Amino acid sequence: MPDVQPLPPTVPAVRSRKRRLGAVPLVMVTAYDAPGARIADAAGVDLVLVGDSVANNVLGYEDTLQVTVADMVHHTAAVARAHPRPLIVGDLPWLSYHVDVADSVRNAASLIRAGAAAVKLEGGRSRAAVIEALVSAEIPVMGHLGLTPQSVHAMGGYRVQGRGADAGEALKADARAVAAAGCFAVVLEGIPRQLAKEVTDELDIPTIGIGAGPDCDGQVLVLHDLLGVNPSVPKFVRRYAELAELATAAVAAYASDVRSGEFPSDAEAYH
Repeated sequence: MPDVQPLPPTVPAVRSRKRRLGAVPLVMVTAYDAPGARIADAAGVDLVLVGDSVANNVLGYEDTLQVTVADMVHHTAAVARAHPRPLIVGDLPWLSYHVDVADSVRNAASLIRAGAAAVKLEGGRSRAAVIEALVSAEIPVMGHLGLTPQSVHAMGGYRVQGRGADAGEALKADARAVAAAGCFAVVLEGIPRQLAKEVTDELDIPTIGIGAGPDCDGQVLVLHDLLGVNPSVPKFVRRYAELAELATAAVAAYASDVRSGEFPSDAEAYH
């Protein structure tokens, strides 16, 4: 692996990270609390996403639609209190930026006040006005195109997007629109590799892929997926550990020691 210094936690630094200009790919992971933020920080990632995927991975919901602005503020603040070096990006949850532009700015501002340096929202051309308003309010915005989980019902499930010429051209138009509106980066999720490459080659802002192949300017994964905490993961995830198995074994060993009288020992008691 190349010896790479951690990315300075600024939006302009991220905006400039294009692989075609010789930049090392960006690394982003999710974090939903202080321990997750400390792990991401110690591992040297570039960005931490406080994702609305907290719904599935922490709160037990079936999808991300149940998460509120208050939830996102709560988890963003928990991540920020760990003071991680990576840039903190807070997800705007479903219906927090879909109705009124002024409300969208206020909701985004609440994530910034909680400790995020930028916000992320889903959607293309239909979100251009909101993106422009946020950028005008000095709130950096990361886009999100392709498989957008907040649109799960409209898409008919979690399906690969952008297949076929018309769908691919529509996604490219969305990518151009969010870039023109002022996004400093865009997540590409669940799209064919070739389409992700074409979008990446066309845009001057970095693309961050998840299930979009290796040609993006960076990659993002859910921390719980790559650590093997979740029982099942999508095809595009590589599991780098099996922490659920280790944790289960550790708790089982503790339970056994308590029941047998092995824990606590005299050394673990106060005198």
